[in-house]
Amino acid sequence: MATQKGRFNTEDWWAVWLGLLVFVLSLGSFCGLDLLGWVVAPRIWVDLSHSIAPFSKSYAGLNSFLSLFLTYLAFLVVLLIGAALLGLKKGRFIYGFTVIFWVTYACVIAGSYANIAANAPGDIKKFNVGWSLRLTGESGLIIALLVGLFLSNLMPRFAASLAEAAKPEWYIKTAIVILGCAVGVKAVTAMGLATRLMFLGLCAIVVAYLIYWALVYLAARTWFGFSREWAAPLASGISICGVSAAIATGGAIRARPIIPVMVSSLVVVFAVVELLFLPFLAQTFLSTQPLVAGAWMGLAVKTDGAAVASGQIVDSLIAAKALAVHHIKYEPGWILSTTTTVKVFIDIFIGVWAFILAVIWCSVIESKPGERIRAVEIWHRFPKFIIGYALTFLIMLVLCLKLPGELNAAKAGSGAADVFRSLFFALTFLSIGLVTNFRKLWEEGIGRLAAVYVVSLFGFIIWIGLAISWIFFHGVTPPIVGG
Repeated sequence: MATQKGRFNTEDWWAVWLGLLVFVLSLGSFCGLDLLGWVVAPRIWVDLSHSIAPFSKSYAGLNSFLSLFLTYLAFLVVLLIGAALLGLKKGRFIYGFTVIFWVTYACVIAGSYANIAANAPGDIKKFNVGWSLRLTGESGLIIALLVGLFLSNLMPRFAASLAEAAKPEWYIKTAIVILGCAVGVKAVTAMGLATRLMFLGLCAIVVAYLIYWALVYLAARTWFGFSREWAAPLASGISICGVSAAIATGGAIRARPIIPVMVSSLVVVFAVVELLFLPFLAQTFLSTQPLVAGAWMGLAVKTDGAAVASGQIVDSLIAAKALAVHHIKYEPGWILSTTTTVKVFIDIFIGVWAFILAVIWCSVIESKPGERIRAVEIWHRFPKFIIGYALTFLIMLVLCLKLPGELNAAKAGSGAADVFRSLFFALTFLSIGLVTNFRKLWEEGIGRLAAVYVVSLFGFIIWIGLAISWIFFHGVTPPIVGG
C-alpha cells in the first residue's frame, strides 16, 4: 500500500507536485499577480537576437537572456529537490540537467526559425521570408529527438554521462499535469460556441476512444503480432491524443517505460507529417465545407500543438480561397475553434480512459482464475499524474465558470503555465533520444511500430475522422462578414 514516503519518492507523484506548483503560481493572475511571466518563451525569428523573450509583457524590460537563465535556474532548483528525494545522485543530476537544458533550448530556438516554423500566410509576410516548411514550433521537438538520438548512438559515453537527468517519463508526466490548466480554460471557451460544435466534441470522444482505439489495438495484435503491453499504448498514442495518452496508458497497464517512450517519438514525427499535407488537402477538397475541414484536423492530427496549428493553417487557407474564388469573406476563427473544441474534448477524457484501462487490466487481462482484484491494486497501478491533470483541469474550469469576468486573467495564467509545459515536452524528447539505442529499438520492433502507425493512420483514422466530420458539419459554414 502507498505510504506517505511513497508520495515523495516516485516520478509519478513528483510529476503531480511539480505540475501543481506551476499551476498554483499561475493562479496569481486572478489576483493581478504575474508570477510566471518572467519565464522565457521562444519566438519565430529571422534575427537570432529576437528568438527569445519573457512570456509576459509585464516583464518586457527583463533582458531575454537573463529570462532564459532564470528559467534554467528555476527548473534546476525544483527538479533537484525531486531528484534528491527520488534517490538520484545530486552532483551528476546537476551536470546532466544543465547539459540537457541548454541543448534542448538550442533545439527549441532552431525549430522556431521562420523558414521552418512560420505556419500562416501572415507570418510569412511578417517575417519577409519567401517560403516556410510551416512546421510551427513543434519542429523543435523533432530536432531535440534527433539530437538526442545522435548523442546516444554516436557519442554513447557522453550520453551515458547525462543519464541521471535523462528522465523522459518524469518530464512528460509533469507536462501533462500542467496541460490540464490550459484544457480547463479551453473547455470554458468551447462552451460559448455553437451547440453543434459541442456535440461534435462529444462525438469525438466516441470516435477516438471506442472506434479508433479498438481498430488500432486489433490491428497491432492480429496483423502485426504485438503483445497487449505494446498494443494498448500504441492504440492510445495513434488514436487519441498522442504523447499524453500513450504515457497515461503505459502507466495504467504497467508497461515497461521504453514502450510509451517509443510510441511518443513516433507520434510527434507523424503529427509533423500530417501537418505538412492535411491542411492543403483540406483546402483543395473542402473549401466549401470549412467546418468539416476544421473538425477533421482535430480528429486526425494527434498532438495538441500540431492539431491546433493545422486548424490555424486551414482557417487561413480556406478563408483565402473562399475570398479569391467565391468572393465570400468568412468571419475568422471559426474553423480553428472547431479544431480546438474537438481536441479539448478528447484531452478531457484521457484520465477517464486511463482509469478504465487500469480496471480492465487488473480485473480481466491480468487476473488469475478464482482471484479477486482488490480496489487498492487498481489504485496502485492508476497513473498518479492523471490525478494532477484532473485537478488542474477541474479547478481552472470551476474558477472560470464561477468568475466569468476573469477569463482573460485565466488565459494569461494558463498561457504562462503552458510555456513551462512546452519546455517539459522539449526536455522529454531530447531525453527520449538520449535513452534510445537504435540497435535496441530494432530489437524491440520500432520498424513494426512504424508500420502499425502508417497502416492505422492512413488506412482508416484519417478517413473515419473525415466521414464523422462530414456527417456533423456538412453544409455548415462560419458567419459571413457583411453577410
